[in-house]
This record gives sequence, C-alpha cells and structure tokens, in this order.
Amino acid sequence: MPEGPEIRRAADQLAKAVLNTPLQRVFFAFPELKRHERKLESCRIRAIEPRGKALLTRFDNGWTLYTHNQLYGVWKVGKPDQPPKTGRSLRVELATAKKAIRLYSASDVSLWRDAEIEQHPFLRRIGPDVLDSALDADTVAERLAAKRFSGRQLSALLLDQAFLAGMGNYLRSEVLFEAGLHPDRRPRELDEDEREALAAALLGVPRRSYRSRGIRRSQGMKAEYMEGGEDAFRFRVFDRAGEPCLHCGEMILRTERGSRRLYLCPRCQA
Repeated sequence: MPEGPEIRRAADQLAKAVLNTPLQRVFFAFPELKRHERKLESCRIRAIEPRGKALLTRFDNGWTLYTHNQLYGVWKVGKPDQPPKTGRSLRVELATAKKAIRLYSASDVSLWRDAEIEQHPFLRRIGPDVLDSALDADTVAERLAAKRFSGRQLSALLLDQAFLAGMGNYLRSEVLFEAGLHPDRRPRELDEDEREALAAALLGVPRRSYRSRGIRRSQGMKAEYMEGGEDAFRFRVFDRAGEPCLHCGEMILRTERGSRRLYLCPRCQA
C-alpha cells in the first residue's frame, strides 16, 4: 500500500494536471455514483487534498470525492482520448480538454457534500496527517504520552492511522531506526530524550521521503511510487536484510510484527 509521501506526491501530480479546468467527462464505475456524472461535468476541481492515505478531490459545486487507494489502487495521469494500456479495472475518470486523471483497481470511493465529508468513518478515525506542515514535534510527543497510545508497542502504534495518518510499513522501519528504538518498546518506557528523538523522526522521515520525489527502486514496491534517481529516498534498513548497517556495520535483520515485515539494526536499536 502506498504511504503518506506517495499519496501526497500523487495528489500534487493530479492537481497539476486538472486543477481549475472545466471537466468535460466524468466516469464512475460504481452504480450508486452514476447519477453524479452529469452534475460534475463542466465543474472545476478546486483542490486535491491528501488526508493520510486517502484523497479528497473537491469540486466547485459543493461536492467532494473521497478515494482510498487501499492495497492495489493507483491514479494515472494521461490524455483524455488515450487511456493507458493496463489490465486494471477503471474506477474513476475525471477528464478535461487536455488531461485526464484515472483511478484504477481501488473500490473505496464515495461522493460527499462538502459540509458532510468530515463525517466519513475513515476521516473521523484518523489522527493528524504526518505530512501536515502545521503538525509539530511537541504535538507528536504529547500524543505519544497520551493514555490511549502510551502502552502500545511501537511496532503496532506506528501503523495505527488513529495515531498519525500517513504512516506505513517502510516508514515504520525507517522511523524506528532513525530514533534508535527497538520495535517492541512502548512510549511509556521511553525517557525524555528518546521520546523527543522519536517525535522528531516521525516527522522528519516521512517529510524527507516526500521531498525526495520518490523511493529508490526496491523489491515489492509499486513502480508508480519509485524513482531511480540518485536524489530519491534511500532505505537505511527497510528491505536491507543481511546488508551492513550504514551506522555501525552490523547486519540488518528482518522480522515480522503484525504479519508485516519489519527491519532493524540489532546494535543501533538494542
């Protein structure tokens, strides 16, 4: 599943293609949304807003499209008359005269009135977006100390979207490594320095991944979210089992928490 940085980069690309330009064609694959196609044609998209791993596409007629990529969904940008060659199922198409954005494979799609969108069950549940520029380390540290979060193992907490939205599996490994913390520890066990280091890593690692404009090629990661350039985000532990730690030289270990792979340095994160 794409994580917060990949979703935010996708939002940037989609917005660049179609923002503030009249829509000429709208397609929804879902029967319950078909009645909205004509009412959205000729509208303009005024914003495409990432919220954790979801996207809110806001139209200028008072409606907002909620989409979540889930495990297999992906957005593609192309020409309105040239859909990409793919075996995926088209779920949403929003086309202007020059560009079209298309969502494939995802099934978590719904349309809401602007005044009601915050009542979506996912949006009501999630915590602050880890890439929200207004979120600071003090706020993250306060959430770590909160009773509902402080007793949970870090390996599980860092995947909980109610704690911080946009976190995911590769970010979990990278954040814990940067903070020098073992995944089985709990926030209530951390001293002040450790808590501050974790809060800083929880903001710093996702934002560095977003700024890098893509992940360097890695096994099991979708090609749509990877970038082969030298400036791309480089994993320091994730997907590096058996390779030496870039800090101490110890071999990186692969383990599992919650049926998902997790990587750590047994020396730096002892």
